[in-house]
Amino acid sequence: MQFKENTPLYSSEVQREGGEDILYVNYLGAPFVPSVSEYSEVMERTIDILIENPNVSRVVFVQQKNYNYDFNETSMLMEIAQIYVYLLKQEKILSQEKLTSIYEQFFSQRYNEVFYFLVLLKKDPVAAYSELKKIIVEANVNLNKLGVVFKSDQKNYIMFLDKILSMLEKTKLIQSAFPYLIGYQQGDREIYRNIFRADVIPNFTFTRLVADLPDEAEIIDQYKIAESYEESLVTIMKRKNESKLFYHITPPENILNEDYNMLLNLARNVLIEHQPKAEEFIDTERTRQIFFNISCDLLQDLANTKGIKISYSDLNKLATILVRHTIGFGIVEILLQDKKLQDISLNAPISLNPVFVRHQDYDECSTNILPSAEDANSWAAKFRMLSGRPLDEANPILDTQLEIGKINSRIAIIQNPLSPDGLAYAIRRHREQPWTLPLFIRNKMINPLAAGLMSFLIDGSRTILVAGTRSSGKTSLLGSLMLEIIPKYRIIVIEDSLELPVDSLRKLNYDILRMKVRSALLKTTTEVSADDGIRTSLRLGDSSLIIGEVRSVEAKALYEAMRIGALANVVAGTIHGASPYGVFDRVVNDLEVPITSFKATDIIAVANPIKTPDGLHSWKRLVQRICRPDEIQCQY
Repeated sequence: MQFKENTPLYSSEVQREGGEDILYVNYLGAPFVPSVSEYSEVMERTIDILIENPNVSRVVFVQQKNYNYDFNETSMLMEIAQIYVYLLKQEKILSQEKLTSIYEQFFSQRYNEVFYFLVLLKKDPVAAYSELKKIIVEANVNLNKLGVVFKSDQKNYIMFLDKILSMLEKTKLIQSAFPYLIGYQQGDREIYRNIFRADVIPNFTFTRLVADLPDEAEIIDQYKIAESYEESLVTIMKRKNESKLFYHITPPENILNEDYNMLLNLARNVLIEHQPKAEEFIDTERTRQIFFNISCDLLQDLANTKGIKISYSDLNKLATILVRHTIGFGIVEILLQDKKLQDISLNAPISLNPVFVRHQDYDECSTNILPSAEDANSWAAKFRMLSGRPLDEANPILDTQLEIGKINSRIAIIQNPLSPDGLAYAIRRHREQPWTLPLFIRNKMINPLAAGLMSFLIDGSRTILVAGTRSSGKTSLLGSLMLEIIPKYRIIVIEDSLELPVDSLRKLNYDILRMKVRSALLKTTTEVSADDGIRTSLRLGDSSLIIGEVRSVEAKALYEAMRIGALANVVAGTIHGASPYGVFDRVVNDLEVPITSFKATDIIAVANPIKTPDGLHSWKRLVQRICRPDEIQCQY
């Protein structure tokens, strides 16, 4: 959220975003960096606002950077606010009835003690807790000095104080402070630095990143991704009592100085006025280059106006960041720069869940990234434009792809009503250079004998189905087999989402044609169905036919092509199935291909991941079994 220029200092506003109420407090123009842990007045002001807004889930201090306190930290402050209201409004802690029954000479002293406690409670709850314990100790000492007549009243007062102390001890803030109370001196705010750690968010983005490394975590690995001014630092850590490793990334935009943050914020406010047209997304690389040039000029002008010196390399760095957070895909682009990532998952509700990734070396990992609903909605609108496919309540599923330079990835998006909690994303990153059989051999995913056999089958123009479970490497294996086809033969590729390495083969002078067909999940669209695409390919001359994935009714058309022999070369595709018989069962029973037509399949290659005995690690063995259909125990 951006406050307007004339908004009063310390004014606040609650907005509902992604299913949660977020409190924004304006600190633009404040002479200090707002921090609950550093300044007692900031804590007091925040608790006062929370008293008026008891349903807030997060607190964000808006300045040149946004300082975000998550639900756990906000709930700590909310508990203190609720206790303050309870004591003042319900218990009426400052009333004479509560502080003394019949002896007015005690009222003045007790009133001063409790009033001071209430003042401390909002500014420094730990100090208030310490002061309350001190008051109780003194009250017990005085109890022994009082006469019999006054003891009953003093005991009631002590019981009342003990009740308040018990309430405080049950709060998460005081419980979190217990390990640090030894040697604590009143007024020392070091204790809060161990409890409250704001996520620092640049003002030009909404996505939150936890900058601090987790406590008591062991660093497993550390490496850098991208190069030059786009370089980011990745740290892999093992946290206590967590089965998943932690993927911590520090992108370049999170380590900028205040001047550069201000420039980016000003420039972004100018660029977001531009309303992109659909034709601008036809050639995304050209559009990004145009925006990059505009961003360079705009940032240079703003720097000159503000009297900020900026080098050429820093100018390019800021322009790249600006493009990424305007017409680009923000943190998703940064994650896709990591060549070791295979999958990226954003679960609904997006603003309440961290991003999860699948790492090449460390399998499933949680991350320090917390996306916002604003960014998720912005990405969805861009993917609609890029794909030309609908994404709404009538069509809650979108399959598309994202290409940024050499990076290619498959995108799956779901929303209401299929996903009742809102948008969710699943992103599969493809290898920048296509897989080949020798690469598979080097990575121990296939042995030389199996690789030679597969190459021999391609030379023999056989019909091949590559089967396997999800994320087993079916498409990668199929792409490597395409490179075994002699370049003199024409290849026709049919896909619903562009995953096969067609561009790489085209650069190797392959005669190759790509056809994009309708997704099996879409019912109404202007795109041609997969079965019509296969039948059309039969009219395009003698060619090798590659099917991205056999999902639905196109299976009948594929087997029709296999049986009539219209294609004198290789016919290959991928299909979900954990075993050869599973493929037969799915093709014949689920996809309703006649049992006699299944004989047209010459070879089934099964690719499956193999897990370790503890279930925590897995390795892909891309060819677990190669068999002929007549080996499947079924009767034709």
